[in-house]
Amino acid sequence: MSLNLVNDPWIPVRRSDDGPRIIRPDQITDPGVTFPDWPRADLNIACLELLIGLVFLADPPADAQDWRARRPDAQRLRDRLAPLAPAFDLMGEGPRFLQDFDLLEGEPNPPDMLFIDSAGGNTARNNADLMVRRNRYPALDPALAAMALYTLQAHAPSGGAGNRTSMRGGGPMVTLVDPGRGNLWDLVWANVPDGRPAGPEVLPWMRPARTSEAKGSEVWPDTAHPAEAFFGMPRRLRLLGAGQITGVIQKPYGANYAGWEHPLTPYYRQKPGSELLPMHPRAGAFGYRNWLGVVMEMPGDEGDLRRRARCLDSYERRVLPRDRTGASVIVAGFSMDNMKPRDFTWSRQPLLPVESDAGLTLIGMIQSAETFGVALRGALKSVAGEGSALEALREEFFTATQGAFEDGIGALLAGTPPADTAARWLHAMERVALAIFDRQALPGLDQRRPEAMAEVIRSREGLRAAFAGWNKLGRDACQKLGLQPRQRRKEAA
Repeated sequence: MSLNLVNDPWIPVRRSDDGPRIIRPDQITDPGVTFPDWPRADLNIACLELLIGLVFLADPPADAQDWRARRPDAQRLRDRLAPLAPAFDLMGEGPRFLQDFDLLEGEPNPPDMLFIDSAGGNTARNNADLMVRRNRYPALDPALAAMALYTLQAHAPSGGAGNRTSMRGGGPMVTLVDPGRGNLWDLVWANVPDGRPAGPEVLPWMRPARTSEAKGSEVWPDTAHPAEAFFGMPRRLRLLGAGQITGVIQKPYGANYAGWEHPLTPYYRQKPGSELLPMHPRAGAFGYRNWLGVVMEMPGDEGDLRRRARCLDSYERRVLPRDRTGASVIVAGFSMDNMKPRDFTWSRQPLLPVESDAGLTLIGMIQSAETFGVALRGALKSVAGEGSALEALREEFFTATQGAFEDGIGALLAGTPPADTAARWLHAMERVALAIFDRQALPGLDQRRPEAMAEVIRSREGLRAAFAGWNKLGRDACQKLGLQPRQRRKEAA
């Protein structure tokens, strides 16, 4: 019998009690259910997106008041989901979940292709699949296949001629509010947009595929239901198998989405007035330097250049600052190099109830660190040259100041005057930056040519001048922190 993703238990979960560990979607209302428990992080974040999308489709809040008044109700959710069941069969003769309405013919691919980090065709043909071997998953159980299918459609990278990316491009950044109450319902409900219930007819696999061979075939938001943000179909796929999923047929030119703003992803503009583009994770750790426009709002006029995901803005409109204690932001997604995944980000960052002067100081701490990172990079050119080594040293600066930044957050939340917190932050950054510079520049300095020694000395003095606020970079950073440049000795006298 085919798996039905609404009626059947299929989602593995972590629990705080001894209840069932494989659940139906309506059972997310059980207070003992804490989190999805798939064997891969990308499946877990996609599962959260799927559950948010299901609630948005079946029973969204009408407005903030409705959102605040709603309580978890398993029977209500099950009743609201029931009409959607005909659209959520994974296999069978009728419409299939996230698969082409019509039969597809062609040579099947191994089901391994459903995973974004699997070896592509050219990689396998060239025997270049050294780190991630081909055919890791010769067969998938239906539940795992369903979750991998959803993850691919929601996060699809470029995949050769005609194989479309997701409406957010390949490997989008996903940001979700977690209220910190330790149960799955509250996490899902915190991110469900306002809306009105819809039936299965709005889902794209309930009708022949919208293909994109021709120009002008883009799918715009005003030509589809908003729920398609959660249930887009950029890839034309059809699963094969009986019991286990053993193959996937793929055809090119699925839906080509344009102009959508996904509620769970931050966006940016390259310049004022240009189109909004979805943000994508960078390789490496996600830290405070990445907060603006992702975890925190960009200040002033810059707010239109980088926009947090709408789910964060909605949550802050729905919940008073005093009730946000313990809330965090889950940041996740693949860092992609075209078709190739480089890294997977999974991070939790605090959603801070800071406002007024403390909030401005926190923004200034982030912006000043970016400025001083530029100053450090410029100073290090004389010893590290250009390229990846120089960028790695700048990244070290941000990593090494993460602890001091978190101390600054604690001080602001505890009521320490913002100017005192800013001054301590400036001192911490200077100490880290000079330590990095000295480690790179001073060993063997006495063995260098006089002109090289002089260049190193000038670079170090320039870096110190920046932290003192005596050059343009330093003055800009001090202004962001609300601090005055240090007095020079002559001025002090």
